[in-house]
Parts: sequence; C-alpha cells; structure tokens
Amino acid sequence: MKTISILGSTGSIGVNTLDVVRQNRDRFSVAGMVAGNNVVLFAEQIKEFKPSLVSVYNLSKVDELKELLQGLDVEILCGEEGSIKVATHPDSSMVVSAIVGSAGLVPSLAAIQSSKDLALANKETLVIAGELILREAKNKINLIPIDSEHSAILQALNGEKKERIKKIILTGSGGPFRTFTKEQMANVTIKEALNHPNWTMGAKITIDSATMMNKGLEYIEAKWLFGLNTPVEIIVHPQSIVHSMIEFVDTSVIAQLGIPDMRVPIAYALTFPDRIECSSLPTLNLSSIKQLTFEEPDYEKFPCIKMAQDSLEIGQSMPAVLNAANEVAVQAFLDNEIPFKNIAETIHMAMNNHTPHSIDSLEDVKSADQWARQEVKQLITVTTH
Repeated sequence: MKTISILGSTGSIGVNTLDVVRQNRDRFSVAGMVAGNNVVLFAEQIKEFKPSLVSVYNLSKVDELKELLQGLDVEILCGEEGSIKVATHPDSSMVVSAIVGSAGLVPSLAAIQSSKDLALANKETLVIAGELILREAKNKINLIPIDSEHSAILQALNGEKKERIKKIILTGSGGPFRTFTKEQMANVTIKEALNHPNWTMGAKITIDSATMMNKGLEYIEAKWLFGLNTPVEIIVHPQSIVHSMIEFVDTSVIAQLGIPDMRVPIAYALTFPDRIECSSLPTLNLSSIKQLTFEEPDYEKFPCIKMAQDSLEIGQSMPAVLNAANEVAVQAFLDNEIPFKNIAETIHMAMNNHTPHSIDSLEDVKSADQWARQEVKQLITVTTH
C-alpha cells in the first residue's frame, strides 16, 4: 500500500489521480490533499478518500469547507503553510504535485526536503527553479514526471544510458490554432482558445497550449530532467498519440504511444518503475486512427516556444521571469483585459526589460517572480489605457 498526498486535487491532474486511486484501492491511499477554490468538489473528495489532513489555498474558503465537512474527523489548514504541511505529511511516501503555476514550487520543494518521492505535473517548478530542485532531489528522492511527454521520454529511456541519447523529440498537438493564419489568431476568442482538440485540461494550461508556451515550458523541463546538454527537438503531432520519442546515437528512434488520457502517465508515475492494469481505459486502436502525422512548429505564429528556449539559454533568473510573465498575461487574457496576441508580446517586453540575476536560493526565485508580475501588470496598464 502506497500512501500519497495530492497538491491540487480538484484540478484535472488531481481528479485523474484520484480516479487512479479509486480503481486501485488495494494499492493506494490518500494522506493529504490541497485544493484552491472549488471547495464543493474538494469536500466530496475528502468524504470519499478520507485524508487526515487537508488545506485550501484561500483563507476565505476555510469556513465554507468546515461547514461542508461537519462531523468528519479531518484537520483543515490554509495557505502556503497548509500546502507545506500536506506536502510533508509523515504518513505519505509520495507527493503528486499538480498545483497550477509557480504556486507549486514551495510545497514541491518541501516534499523533496522531507524525502518524499515527487510525481511532478507542475512543470513550472523545474522551469523557474530547475537547478535548485535537482540539487535538493539528488540521491534523496525519485523525481518522476507526470506530463505525458516527459513520461514518454522516461519510458523510452527504460534500461538505456543517457549518454546513448542523440536527441529528445518532444511532440505537441499544435493546440486549437495549428491551422489558423497569423491574421486569424489576432482576433481569437477566449472560448476558441479554451477549445483544445485532444485534451481536457484546466484553463491556464489550455491557453498555454493555444500559444504553444506549454511546449516551451516542457522544453525547459525536459532539459532539466534529462540533461541540459541533451538536444531537444519540438515537433507538432496533431493526433496526440505519439507522446514523445528518443533518437539514439545509432539513429534508432524509440517512441511511446498511447491514448491521450492523463490517467496513463499518472498511473505510471505512482507505480514507477512498475505498471498497473488500467482496465477502465480504452486501448489504442491504430487502425481506427488510420494515420499519424508530423510537422515543424511555426515559430513565427507561435513565438512563445522560442522565447522559452531563449530564456533557458540566457539562464539565471530569466526562465522565472518568462514563467511569471506568462501566468499574469494568460490570466489577463482570460479576464478579457488583453487580446490573445498580446500574451506573447507582453512576455517578450518583460523579458527585454529584465536584467538577469543568479538563482542561488528560493528567495532569488521569488524575487524574479515578483518582479515579472509587477512589470507585466504595469505593461498591461500602459497598453490598455
């Protein structure tokens, strides 16, 4: 029996993780859970999975949750401190990190420092503090990616040595605007941007897919996970069946294929290096799909990919600035404050205005993050008034 804690239980990854637990109650139990604003769903999850410790991120939601959980023996905390307590729960051996955005960094780091294996769905943790995270994790815990692309790379690497890799081939669907012209993309609506062709995800990551920033963030994550000197190529694969590939030095290419369902990489992360049967999921039927296609990404139409690559090359605080700028710009788009095309433009301006500094501590990361958030808010105010 493996006991886990889940950071972000009401998001798409959290919901899918709990479904894997539900299907395998003889193998998994839940010690702690963290959620954001959806306290009604959170209360239902708590009643079903009976963790001993839970936390909501917003203090204003605590009373509502207590009301919903009357008579239930569960400790309720809140804020970052509550997330840390859940991440370091003494009964859990693994933490699933699925809080959206940079808010996932501190509890993820706390989990590592408490020697918990980390199943990482929160790519921002490695994007903004890759060196810090890997330094803490080294020889202490297993850091297992949940992102379907990085899970695919991990599976393709099984039994291989990293020095045999010639390059990683990171696939991406191309999002909802793959076939749009640059002119068409200038006027896309929030509804169109949230309409992903293959995956059901939260709003923030769905917009990241529409701008293809998610592929840029995954590029950075792959570099930290599998070697900064390892070449990574991004290729668009609209069907989302080949989740990523590795080309080895002898030119052999190994790919991991599967249905586009996050329960597959979640189950693999929870049981790594073992596997469990996912009998509730349909199997991959290639004859019904008929064709798998691949194409080069359009860097002019999707400049966020190149900005992410550039941020890693510049290094130091620049990836943290890229990430924070993106989070604020995406939220501004979702709040109808800026048009879709301004997401990339705003991030680019923030990066140009930033003087990179070293990242030696958590405080350095937070400083870069806060600077970028203030900068982007000022940029948005200037451009919208």
